[in-house]
Amino acid sequence: MFKKEESPSQGLKIIIIGCGKVGRTLIEQLRREGHDITIVDKNRERISQLSNVYDVMGIVGNGASYKIQKEAGINTADLIIAVTGSDELNLLCCTIATQVGNCAAIARVRTPEYSQEAEYLREKLGLALIINPELEAAIDMAHILYLPSSLEVTSFAHGQAELIKYEIPEGSPIDGVKIMDLGHKLHSNVLIGAIERDDEVMIPSGNVTLQKGDRLSFVGAHKHAKEFFSHIGVNTHSVKNTLIIGGGKAAYYLAKQLISRGIKVKIIENDFARCEELSILLPEAIIINGDGTDQTLLKEEGIETCQSFVPLTGIDEENIMLTLFAKQVSNAKVITKLNRITFTEVINSLDLGSVIYPKYITSEAIVAYVRAKKNSMNCNIETLYHMYDARVEAIEFYVSEESAVTNIPLKDMKLKDHLLICFISRNGKLIIPTGNDCIQKNDTVMIITTHSGFTNIQDILK
Repeated sequence: MFKKEESPSQGLKIIIIGCGKVGRTLIEQLRREGHDITIVDKNRERISQLSNVYDVMGIVGNGASYKIQKEAGINTADLIIAVTGSDELNLLCCTIATQVGNCAAIARVRTPEYSQEAEYLREKLGLALIINPELEAAIDMAHILYLPSSLEVTSFAHGQAELIKYEIPEGSPIDGVKIMDLGHKLHSNVLIGAIERDDEVMIPSGNVTLQKGDRLSFVGAHKHAKEFFSHIGVNTHSVKNTLIIGGGKAAYYLAKQLISRGIKVKIIENDFARCEELSILLPEAIIINGDGTDQTLLKEEGIETCQSFVPLTGIDEENIMLTLFAKQVSNAKVITKLNRITFTEVINSLDLGSVIYPKYITSEAIVAYVRAKKNSMNCNIETLYHMYDARVEAIEFYVSEESAVTNIPLKDMKLKDHLLICFISRNGKLIIPTGNDCIQKNDTVMIITTHSGFTNIQDILK
């Protein structure tokens, strides 16, 4: 056992089983938010390193062992999170924990067969969440390919609203336009929530003038987002075909999403047995057995003419090189999936198109749950999304009761600086708010802020 220094904590007692990429990301984020973390892994070296770096309790052993869970403090834990490489082990860890402790349990489950039964498993095993990072990443990638001019597309309010990141190119009609004039000039019903300019991120006021090279994130209904793009002369059509390199779980999930929308899919996979599996699982897709890093093969299979290109090998460096090659030889919309690399400044300096990090998708869903659980008031965080390298948070709250923020015109509220209320969802209707709008009980409200750690809608007040 590796002990941490004792310190008073207002956070939850959390046990994390599995200290791989996702586990490490969770330790870092949850520790930063002040929670009391105990980690469990079979790898002694990994436990030793993470215990020292993050000042957490570390236990070497099998997380599904009752003895190890007792040693980790399962009897007094608030939450157990199982993110080992094995779905079965994760489910077993959580099942044992809920039997012997009085804690909530979250399992990472990636196998397609289990994912189709996620709701059933969650209910029958009494789990708080079942998370599938590959499936969630595939959904995000599919949304980007449906609207290929965007860099990122994230859904809020059960798909009613989208948060879209877009870089203003040279010659854009919005270059040099003040935000306050956008609605009048373009008749657009979207709201710009954040802008990254020269590595600085701001929550803009209406007086900010947009510039070429700005990476802006705007919020609106899908229909209004497409209208906004149309008004500024940007392509709003979905891609018609995609070339995927690698035939793993993420490729399978992405292909399923795209095929259901009538998009043609071609997958290049090195392993012949996996190709045979995929041809049965995805009869509508074209499956090619070959080395996806072979330039001659890539050209033969149409990299120069495809509308979108998604390298999904298990190796980040390969994905980056493939993206850069695609950028060189084609005009394809490119998405780069990265699992491990954390050299953010280097990554940002490369032209990698849209970049997806499955480990962050997983950790955001868990952090959102933890914040909602930590909050004693009956107000739920529905969605949490980190933007611009976690310098900005987009949070969706469900307002379940009257409070200091309800029934008051927004213009009369004393809101914190560097914060914007982006939409109110009420009875299935999306409202892009003005100063005269009020938040009401049972609304869903989304905010964007440079503050972090909000657990309640009332945190928006000074």
